Amino acid sequence: MDYTWPSVYFAYLFFALMFALAVFFFLKTVRDGYWGKNGEDIKFRMLEDDGDRRSHE
Repeated sequence: MDYTWPSVYFAYLFFALMFALAVFFFLKTVRDGYWGKNGEDIKFRMLEDDGDRRSHE
């Protein structure tokens, strides 16, 4: 019995799954607006919220 083919099928299945997940999350970030001209606004909003939280301590 040749055990090469199951490992090859598993490897290609794994690569396809990782590629599909990468494309899925990329499309999700495009849909949520992370790649537009205002894509980094969320970062600045988070930093402003963090600064507000520290000033109340």
